[in-house]
Amino acid sequence: MKKEKVFVDPFVDLGFAKVDLHRARRKGFPEVVFCQGKTKKQILDIADKICRMNDLVLLTRVQKDVATALKRKFRKGHYHADARIFHTGRTIAKQGLVSVLTAGTADIPVAEEAAVTAEVMGSKVERIFDVGVAGVHRLLAFG
Repeated sequence: MKKEKVFVDPFVDLGFAKVDLHRARRKGFPEVVFCQGKTKKQILDIADKICRMNDLVLLTRVQKDVATALKRKFRKGHYHADARIFHTGRTIAKQGLVSVLTAGTADIPVAEEAAVTAEVMGSKVERIFDVGVAGVHRLLAFG
């Protein structure tokens, strides 16, 4: 699905946020929305602006109630509850490899956030959880 090809300003001022509409042109990936601390309406408005100009929207630290509202607006979107990430749009061909390791199981939510972000941005991801640092034998088991 191609988006609008008209010239637009580099950002749009929503009053509460200045949304970078040219980030994908400059960096190869649209602005990522950090949702923690934002209202549901703010998140929906920001996501809508980014989606109108890009083939992909990635939102992080998304609470379940916000994910439900996003899913109503972006029906083809995906919510990853463990990672607290919502994304919608095109799929990027996977290349390279990113390894995400955790010391313990308590680190899994943050590791999932990193892993899903890397996958949405086009990387293959290998997850290795609970490597631990209590003993060298646990680290050597992955060698």
